[in-house]
This record gives sequence, C-alpha cells and structure tokens, in this order.
Amino acid sequence: MLLVVVVMAAAIGGGWLWWQHKLNEPIALQSSTVYEIRSGMGARQIINELHERGIIDERWPYQVLGVLDPARLRALRAGEFEILPDMNAHALLGKLSSNDVVRHRLTIPEGRTFSQMRQILNQAEPLEHKTRDMSDEEIMAALGMDGEFPEGWFFPDTYQWLKGTTDIELFKRAHDRMVSTLDKVWAERQPDLPLDGPYQALILASLIEKETGAPDERTRIAGVFVRRLEKGMRLQTDPTVIYGLGQAYNGSLTRADLTESTRWNTYVINGLPPTPIAMPGRASLEAAVNPAEGDALYFVSKGNGEHQFSATLEEHNAAVRRYILNR
Repeated sequence: MLLVVVVMAAAIGGGWLWWQHKLNEPIALQSSTVYEIRSGMGARQIINELHERGIIDERWPYQVLGVLDPARLRALRAGEFEILPDMNAHALLGKLSSNDVVRHRLTIPEGRTFSQMRQILNQAEPLEHKTRDMSDEEIMAALGMDGEFPEGWFFPDTYQWLKGTTDIELFKRAHDRMVSTLDKVWAERQPDLPLDGPYQALILASLIEKETGAPDERTRIAGVFVRRLEKGMRLQTDPTVIYGLGQAYNGSLTRADLTESTRWNTYVINGLPPTPIAMPGRASLEAAVNPAEGDALYFVSKGNGEHQFSATLEEHNAAVRRYILNR
C-alpha cells in the first residue's frame, strides 16, 4: 500500500509539474494575430477555436484549468484581442479576460469635404455600415440635425473604435467634437469681428483651411479675409469656386469658371459663402476668430505651399505675374 501511495503521489506530482510546465511555456503562435471572442461563446468553444487556429497546440491544459479553476475561464469576455507569440497560457487567458481589446483607427484629414468623409467611413472595416444607402439629409436627421447642411460640421481627426461600432456613432463623435471645439474657439474670439456668430466663423475657417496648409500663414490669410469683409470687398478665393463647381471641376480653373454663378463662388457673391466648403481643423478655427493684424488685402500662391501677401492691387498684380503667369 505504501508503494502504491508513493507511486500515486509521484504520478500526481509529476502530472502537476507537467501541467504547470505546459501553462508556462509559450503558446504555439508564430506571429501576432487577432482573435475574436464573439458574444455568447463558451469556454469549450473558445478553447477549440484557439486550437483549430493554431494559437495553442494542446487543449488539455486549459480543460484541466477549467476543472480546477473554473473562474479563470468564466472571466473570458467578448471582443477582439491581439495575441502575441511570446505569451504563455496565463498571459493568453489574462488578455482574453481584459479590457485590452483591439482598437481600430481611421483618420479624417483636415480640409476634406463631407462627401470625402463618407467615402473614408464607407471603406473602413470592420466598422458597421448603416449610412451607405442614406442621403446626406437622412444622416443629418439621424444625428438630430434635421434640415442642416452637413458640410463643415464634423471635426477632422483620428478616431478609434471597437468592432461593433457603427458609422453613425463615428459621425456623431466627429459632430460633437466640432460643436464643442467651435464653441470654445468662439468664446475666445477677438472683439468686433465682421462675423455674425460661430457658424460664420466655421465658414471662414473652412476657407482658410483650403487656402493654406502652412501653420504660420493661417492667421495672415484670416486677416486678409477679415479686412476684405470689413471693406465690403469680395473674397475672391478659388476654393469656393471649385466647391461650387462640384463634379464639373476638372482639376484646373478657367476665367469662365470664375464667373460661374454658384452659391459659393466668392468672385460673384458678396461676403462669405452660405456654408462651409470643407472640414477645418482647430488651427484654422482659431485663426478665423483671431486674425493677424496688417494691411494685406491680397495673396497669391508662390507654388511652394506658401503665399505672397500684398497691400495694393498693383503689388498683387506684380506678384501674380511673377508667381503665376511666368511660371
């Protein structure tokens, strides 16, 4: 009997040590992968899938763990998880029981239009798409902005989301960010601006965004636009012409385009266009309400991303000849 007891104890002890060894050795995975626990999956199904996908080489260590410590497997939760090859069983189960789920990302660049934003979201996976067949008006109604024109109302940024998120949720997050950012920027505006409320600041910011990507020029361009508004001069900014042309724009502007009568063409209309023409970032919003002082009323592209500013039409025409006509 003593011999039997000794043999059994040795077998149990050896089995325990071997089990602990299997739990502590690296899993079978050769490179990182994403594994999803779907809602309603049980521990047995999860273990079987991990084995079938080659993430673990044997099921029995986990099955034994489920018997001896069932709470460890009951803690597994739904979500997408990044599994790394150097994990052992403890690290793997810890990951699958954590909030450390995969976060997907997409970027809405500054200066993009609402139509371009829709294209970005439509192509994003595994985002759940609810708006692909919706009109712009239906999207705005779903966001509680029935009747509002969508352009400019969404903040350009990089957004993270978890699998199961819908595009409507991302539209709402971007819209809420723009509303809160615009409110904060408007509250810190210069006095006596020729702007009738924060929406006109949003419109002006969109013009600034489309005119330059140079950080140090935004306030200078804002200053030109503000001074022209104060003097009753037309803004005459090409991006408004392009926006008004829509699909008819072929990549280059003609003299006929500048005289095309659209709601946005600031060569034809007085003051600001009726809506934004793009999604401005925070820097352009801040520039719109805090324009730089100066006497410049004109600017022209130098062709290198920067602009030449002029105070008189004579200076401006000379700059146009130098940087546009000669080039």
